[in-house]
Amino acid sequence: MADIRPFFCIRPCREKADKIAALPYDVYNRKEAKQAVAGNPDSFLNIDRPETQFPDDVDLYDERVYQKAHDMLWAQIADGSFVRDDKKCYYIYELTMHGRTQTGIVACASIDDYENQVIKKHENTRAEKEADRIRHVDVCNAQTGPIFLAYRSDETIRRAVAEAASQEPVYDFVSEDGIRHRVFAVCDDERIESVLKAFGAMQSIYIADGHHRAASAVKVGLKRRKEHPGYTGEEEFNYFLCVLFPDDQLMIMDYNRVVKDLNGLTEEEFLEKAGSIFEVKKIDRQERVPKKKGDFSMYLGGGWYRCSVKAEDLPADPVKSLDVSLLQDLLLEPVLGIHDPKTDERIDFVGGIRGLDELERRVEGDCAAAFAMYPTDIFELFAVADAGLLMPPKSTWFEPKLRSGLFIHALDE
Repeated sequence: MADIRPFFCIRPCREKADKIAALPYDVYNRKEAKQAVAGNPDSFLNIDRPETQFPDDVDLYDERVYQKAHDMLWAQIADGSFVRDDKKCYYIYELTMHGRTQTGIVACASIDDYENQVIKKHENTRAEKEADRIRHVDVCNAQTGPIFLAYRSDETIRRAVAEAASQEPVYDFVSEDGIRHRVFAVCDDERIESVLKAFGAMQSIYIADGHHRAASAVKVGLKRRKEHPGYTGEEEFNYFLCVLFPDDQLMIMDYNRVVKDLNGLTEEEFLEKAGSIFEVKKIDRQERVPKKKGDFSMYLGGGWYRCSVKAEDLPADPVKSLDVSLLQDLLLEPVLGIHDPKTDERIDFVGGIRGLDELERRVEGDCAAAFAMYPTDIFELFAVADAGLLMPPKSTWFEPKLRSGLFIHALDE
C-alpha cells in the first residue's frame, strides 16, 4: 500500500514565487543554464545548476559546486526568500497550458515503496546521472526538484483536490512560457487524513517523469539510514518529494525521431524498403500529424508519407507493441542499422513540444529523414511498469514541466 504523506514544506515567499520557480535542471545543458540565470539572481536554476556560478573550466562535479548549491539555498531560506511551514501539509499544484489544466498533489513518498516496487518505474537510469543528483541532494540536505508520479484516478482524492482548489491560492502566476501555475494548501486535518487513506489503499503508483531524481533521492535516503543505524523509519530522509497526478489529466506528447543518414540507401531505395514493411501512402502536409496508434508520419525528400503498421505485425507484448518499438524493430534497426538508439549518434530525438516544423527543419539541415510518432498512452506506460518491463529510450514527453523551487523537502526536519 502506498505511503504518500504531507510534509513540512519550504517554499518561496509569495512575492518571489514567480521569480524563483524554474524549469527542471535537466532541460538545460551547461551553456543554456548559464544563459538562463544571467540577470536572474532569484531563479532556482542557480541552485539546481550551481556550476553556473563558476567559470567554465571548473568541473561540473567539483565539490565546490555542490557546496555552492547548499550555501545559496540556505542563505535564501535565512534571508526570507523562502518560508518554512510549521505544520505538515499537502499542497495542490495546478498547471494550465493552452487552456488545458492538470492538478497534482505535492507530497512525500516512501523510499520503501520505491524499493518494494509499489512505486513502479518504466525506465533504466544511468549511474553517472544519478551520482550528480545524489551529491546535490546530500550536500544540500534537501530535495529541491519533485518527482512526477501518476496514479489511477480516485474519487476521494479528486474531491479533496477540488475543495482545496476552491480556496484562496498560495501562489498564482504565469511563467515566461505562458503556463499558469496555481498552488493551494491542504492543511485541514480531516482532509489530510482522507487523502492519506486514499493513497494508502492504492496498490501501485507510477513514475511518469524524473527517474534519475527518484533513484537519486532513494539512494540518499538509504545512505542516511546507514549513517543512522537506529533510524525509526519516520525520519524525513525516508521520504522523497513528489507531485502526483491522476491518469485522466495527464498529457503525453509525441517523442519524434530524426536520422542522420539512410545507411547507404538512396531516398527511392529507402522508400521502397519502407513500403515493403508498412502500408505507405503519400500525404499532404496538413495530414502529417499521426491520427492513431500504429501510424507514424515520415518526412523524406521534401514530402510526407503516412506509414501504417500491418495488423499481423502488431504484437501483444506491452513493450514491443509501443509505436516507438515498432518503428525501431521494423525499420530503424533492420533497414538503417540503428541497433541501440541510446548510443547511436545517427539518430536524434525531438520532443513534441517543438512541433513538426522542427522535423522539417532538421531534414532540410543535417538529417536525412524524420518520423513523427503517435504519442504513447498513459495506460501503455502503466502496462509496461506493471509487467516489470522497461520502455525504449525517449518514449514519452510530458508537458507541462513541473517547476523546481516551489516546493523543497528538507531531510532533517
